[in-house]
Amino acid sequence: MKNVFGIFVGLLCAVSVAQAEIVAPDVLIRTTVQEVVAVIKTDKDIQAGDQPKTLALVDEKVLPHFDFERMTQLAVGKYWRTATPEQKQALTREFRNMLVRTYTKVFSVYRDQLIEVKPLKMAGDATEVTIQTTISKPGPPVIPVNYEMKKNADGWKVFDIYIEGVSMVMNYRGTFGAQIQESGIDGLIKTLIDKNAASVASAAMRKAEAK
Repeated sequence: MKNVFGIFVGLLCAVSVAQAEIVAPDVLIRTTVQEVVAVIKTDKDIQAGDQPKTLALVDEKVLPHFDFERMTQLAVGKYWRTATPEQKQALTREFRNMLVRTYTKVFSVYRDQLIEVKPLKMAGDATEVTIQTTISKPGPPVIPVNYEMKKNADGWKVFDIYIEGVSMVMNYRGTFGAQIQESGIDGLIKTLIDKNAASVASAAMRKAEAK
C-alpha cells in the first residue's frame, strides 16, 4: 500500500499552475502524470534510488500542488481546534516531511504501469472535486486511485488520496489521535520529529554503505 501511495502521489504534479489561468483539476493531473512519468523513465538515478535527486524532484514538482495544512488538519481531527498556531505549524511541517520522505522511497518502483485519468464532469462553480484514475499493468488487477482536490486562490490542490477506497489522510487519524491522548499534541510533534530524523539517518547510512 505504501508503494502505491508513494508512486502515484509522486506522479501527480509536474506542471506549475500559471497565475493568470487556473488549470482544470483533471487536466492538471493528466498532464502532470505524463510529464513526471517521462522523467522517471529516463532518469536512471531516480530509478536507482538517488534520494537527494528524488527529494529535489518532489520539492519542485509535487509539493506546490498539495494542501499540506488541510491534510494535517484532517489527519489530526478534532484536536486541531485546540492546537496553538505554533503547534499547527509544527504539525504541518513534520507531517509534510514524513509524507515527502515516504514518496521518495518508492519512486524507483514505477515500471511502466498504465495510468488512466477518467473524464470529469464538473459544475462551473465547483470548489471540490474527486478525480478518478486507475493504475494497471499486465497481471495484477486494476487499482483505483482517487484524488480529492479543492480549488484555492492559486489553483487546485490535493488534500487527500484514496487508494482502493482507503483514505491516505484518514489512515493516520487513529494513530495520531491515540498519540495525542497519550502524550498531548507536543507528544505527537515529538514523535513525528523523531521519525523524520530516523528516516534521514537511515538514508544517510544506506548511502554510506553503497559507496
